[in-house]
Amino acid sequence: MKPHSPHSPRQRTAALGAIAAAGALAFAMTSSAPASATPRHTGSLDYVALGDSYASAPGVPEQIDTACARSNSNYPHLAAERNKARLTDVTCSGATTADLPLATDTAPAQYDALNRDTDLVTVSIGGNDIGFSTVLGRCAALGAGNPSGSPCRDDLTQGGGDQVEQSIAATAPKISQVIAEVHRRAPDAKVVMVGYPSLFPDSGVGCTSPSVPFAAGDFAYLRDKTKSLNSMIAHRAKLGGAAYVDTYKPTIGHDMCQPVGERWIESLAPETPAAPAHPNAQGERAMAAAVNRALLRCGVVHRI
Repeated sequence: MKPHSPHSPRQRTAALGAIAAAGALAFAMTSSAPASATPRHTGSLDYVALGDSYASAPGVPEQIDTACARSNSNYPHLAAERNKARLTDVTCSGATTADLPLATDTAPAQYDALNRDTDLVTVSIGGNDIGFSTVLGRCAALGAGNPSGSPCRDDLTQGGGDQVEQSIAATAPKISQVIAEVHRRAPDAKVVMVGYPSLFPDSGVGCTSPSVPFAAGDFAYLRDKTKSLNSMIAHRAKLGGAAYVDTYKPTIGHDMCQPVGERWIESLAPETPAAPAHPNAQGERAMAAAVNRALLRCGVVHRI
């Protein structure tokens, strides 16, 4: 995530070279300011979707909110349609945990969509808090100069610590606070924390190319940081009485190194409509399927 003001929505459409130079790639794409809620669907289950760009789906057709880069084919819309739910989708590209209670002159805070009648809440959050897009930009820039080594891992772990792991640890209590606040505002709702998909080959063997410009030795490191972030969110969900949806395992083999058609996560130079290093329409469908399976297991919905 590139530092930004929560009151200054913006779009990022730079080409690969500019992305790598600026470090503006993943989890935090366009704007952290919540925009007005998408109109509700008709149905019996009152569903509110909160979160960042992995939920809002920037670039995926059809974009229905330009300020938040929100698609009507994101996983909340797909899950709501599948389960005949009334959806209030306030997901917003660029959101951090700190943005969820913030309102702007033109839109309410994401939290304001919650009330005592809410039955289901999904939350995708945490990637921007750890600054993962900045990490990807840094790794891309370092990989361009040393494609056969592990310059990014070496840089981020120099001195014996791991800067990304430290950021994940610092974000953990913020995730707990989000879960607690959702429970407070929607006391009868099932709260579901949704993890992040598989951006990089699960094998750790990379595919260094102009559109995926990471050093060979950094792919396993970046894979492990994605897994570590997901593990933290899953643990905090369990502690807070929320469910957790694993979107990583269902997307293994469909990372940014795969060819078009098999790739559900776009590279840094997308060839299918989506933001760089984000799910395309197929990726959002895979995330929705994972959410639907979790809702069935939890008994929130029944097979239709």
